[in-house]
This record gives sequence, C-alpha cells and structure tokens, in this order.
Amino acid sequence: METRLSVLKSGTDIRGSADTQLTDDIVGKIAVGFTEFLSKGLKCEYSELTIAVGHDTRLSSPRIADTFINSLSALGVNVKDCALASTPAMFFTTVDLGCSGAVEITASHMPPDKNGLKFFLRSGSLSGKDIEKILSIAENAQTPEGSNAALVESINYMNTYCEHLRTFICDEVNADDFSRPLRGFKIAVDAGNGVGGFFAEKILSPLGADTSGSRFLEPDGSFPNHVPNPEDKKAMASIVDAVVSSDADLGIIFDTDVDRAACVDKGGKPLDRNRLIALAAAIVSENVNEPTIVTDSVTSDGLSDFINNTLGAHHRRFKRGYKNVIDEAMRITTEGGNAPLAIETSGHAAFLKNHYLDDGAYLATRIIIKMAQLKKDGRTLSELIKDLREPLEEREVRLPCFEADYRLCGERLCANFEQFAEDTDGLSAVPDNCEGVRVNFDEQRGNGWLLLRMSVHDPVAVINIESNSEGGILKIAEVFGTFLQTQSGF
Repeated sequence: METRLSVLKSGTDIRGSADTQLTDDIVGKIAVGFTEFLSKGLKCEYSELTIAVGHDTRLSSPRIADTFINSLSALGVNVKDCALASTPAMFFTTVDLGCSGAVEITASHMPPDKNGLKFFLRSGSLSGKDIEKILSIAENAQTPEGSNAALVESINYMNTYCEHLRTFICDEVNADDFSRPLRGFKIAVDAGNGVGGFFAEKILSPLGADTSGSRFLEPDGSFPNHVPNPEDKKAMASIVDAVVSSDADLGIIFDTDVDRAACVDKGGKPLDRNRLIALAAAIVSENVNEPTIVTDSVTSDGLSDFINNTLGAHHRRFKRGYKNVIDEAMRITTEGGNAPLAIETSGHAAFLKNHYLDDGAYLATRIIIKMAQLKKDGRTLSELIKDLREPLEEREVRLPCFEADYRLCGERLCANFEQFAEDTDGLSAVPDNCEGVRVNFDEQRGNGWLLLRMSVHDPVAVINIESNSEGGILKIAEVFGTFLQTQSGF
C-alpha cells in the first residue's frame, strides 16, 4: 500500500509543491529518512556521517535547505552547507570532500512553486527503489527538534568545482597562452536565472572568453524571463537570439540546477536533441575502438545511422529516463564493454570519464574544448555532425490516461498497438526496442516511425513521430488515430 509521502516520489528524485507538500515538518522527516538510509547502508552511527547540502535559485530553496540542515544537525549528523550550488557539484562533494552523502534542493525545470530533493552517494545518484526506502522511513519518523550549529560548516564548494573545470580546459586545449585558452572566443551563456551563471562568470571569463552576449545569469527563483529548460521553445529561442545578436561562436543554455545543457552554433542553429547527441558521440568516439553510445528511446533513425556508420560506434537505444541510460552504460562497461557516453535527448549527458554523472557543465566543457581544438585546424563543431541525417518532420503528443491504474492501462495500449502493427500492411514493430512500442511506417503510410510509451513521471501516454517526407506525420497520425479509436482509457 502506498504511503502518504510516496506521492512525492518522482523517478529517482523527490518532488512536490513547495508550500503544501514540502513543509518544514515533511522536510524534517525526509532528513531522517535519508540519514537512516545512509546509516544502514554504511553501517555506521549518525555521528559518523557527513552530508553536504546545496540548493538552486528557487524562492523556496533556502527555507527547505535550512530545514534539512537543522534536522540533520539535530540528529547529530555533520553537515557541509554549500548554499547556492549546482546538482553535479553536490555529487562531487562525496568525491572531493569525502562526504557520506549529498543533497541538492531543486525541482529542475519544474515551475517556481515546485521544489524537490536529489540525493547522491559516492557511487552516484540513488535509484527509484532507494527513494521509496527513504520515503518509507520518513513516513513513520518524528521531525527532529532543535539543531547543533557546531556540526554545520559553511563552505563555497562551487569555487573548487569551477577550478576543476578551468584546469581541465587549460590542460586539454593546451594553448600557447596556457592559462587563457579561450581568448578570442565569444561564448554566450543563458542561465535562465537558475544556478548556471557561474559557468560564464567563474569558468569562461577567467579563461579569456568574451561572455558579453550572455543573459539571465543573475539568480532569481521566480524565473522572470523564461523557464530554465533546454527543451523549452522560449528558452531555446532566447539563447539562439543571444548568439545571433552578439555574433557569438557558441551559445550554451542550462536547466535550473545545471545537470542538463544544450548548445547553439555560430550560425544560430540549435545543437540540441539528436544534434547534441551526435556531437557528444563524435567527441567521445575519436580514437576509440567500437564504443557504445547509450541513448533514450526517442532518438531518430538518422542518429542511429550516424553513430553506427559514420562514427563506427554502436548505438544502444534504451529506456527514457537519465538514470536508465546511465545504468545501462554502466552495465555495458562493467561487463567488459566500452560505453563512454550515456545521453538523453533532454540534455542529460553522462560521461564515463566523469563518473557517469549527468553534468551539464561538464558536457558544455567537453564541447568548448573540442571547439578550441578544432579552431587550430580551421574547423568548426558543425563539421563534426555534417553527415547527420535529420527528419523532415517531427512531433510529440501527450495523451492523458483517465484510468486509476494508468501503468496497466498503458501496458495494454502498447500491447494492442504492437498487435495492430503486426496486422497492418506497411507497418512493422521494431524488435529490439527497450521501451514502449516503436513502429516503422513505409513510404505510402508516412515514411517514418512512431514511438508509443508511457511517461516516466506522469499518467500520460507519450507519442513521438518522425517522418522523412512532407506531410508524413499527418499520414502516420491518421493510421494511429484509427487504432486509438478502438482503445479505452485515453
């Protein structure tokens, strides 16, 4: 039976309304849940634990962070208060500072009235089952009272995190002006008033880059300009405009807590979704023997062709959800394979060389390094993906499910669609798809594909369609509509 707090589980995070769900009382209980979870896992006393806590720019984040910190100290846990920090930086406190665990207060790209908590161990982020355990413990916990200020140390870990990235850029670019390897580059950053302003101010500018075209670097949790989300059309239009109006060599946009990113090339063309994956894959595949690139399920056929044939790598299309693609890459590597990159079309990208952490700043750093290296030979980033075949049309549609057991309803819908494809001329289900049902449509029926899957977080069926012909999406949608009319629950 689901507990009252189980509704806060969102994939591998905790999320909810900041005012009505993440109250001080509930946040205190969650602190108990995480502490007990860590204590049992590490087989140690509370007093032997050290937990780092940081937060994003949301208006509710300082209050939730303070409550969490006070609850930890009341339990006798040592705390490192990192204040405003990115999610990836919080993970690195477990590596650099030896923290037993870390927490980032954030709800990523969700609206300002939402908030949440992301948790890390030294082995990486938690699983969905781990979150269930924490919430189960929290359900029956008593909110800790009081606090012990002596156990709380305020630190600015973001300075250390930025220093690591600056050193990485200097070493890899190896410019004549070693400490200013980005001199002569103009790079625009759009932080959307989230945490990501540090990338322009503490990494790019000190290394010589002109960041004058950047915008919305100031922290403001009301997000007055646009949602900090690389998948948001208004957000992408903003960074495209920043690049074009400032004649920048590159544009970078982050989500609120900087675990996702996307880019824009010098001409104003977005390097997101399949283009971003192709670019990152091209970077990690250089001088590597048959690497495996793990992606989510909604990637295009043209991307598969680019990875498999142009790059000579292997494309492993897996389940939607950043933790899913990361876990699959880790499995491949553990079993003796080579999976240097796990990446979603959403902008989550995790590199083997970066602890398989989805880190938007690290992704941007790798792209900037490659841009600087290519410039020495008179080349550009866009040249790396010039052979990527892109669809002529693409569309995503989300259908709400009206049945209480939406997971069962979604499974039934997918099973019926697979049977429909098998019984319909010109349609063929992709046999090795790892999520939902992906169906290819021949030239007469739309010349493309349709993926039907259930949302990771919501009671929604998600339909992704791509076509290589003008008007193809409409043809595919008409065929799917015929099928949908025979179904219930949506």
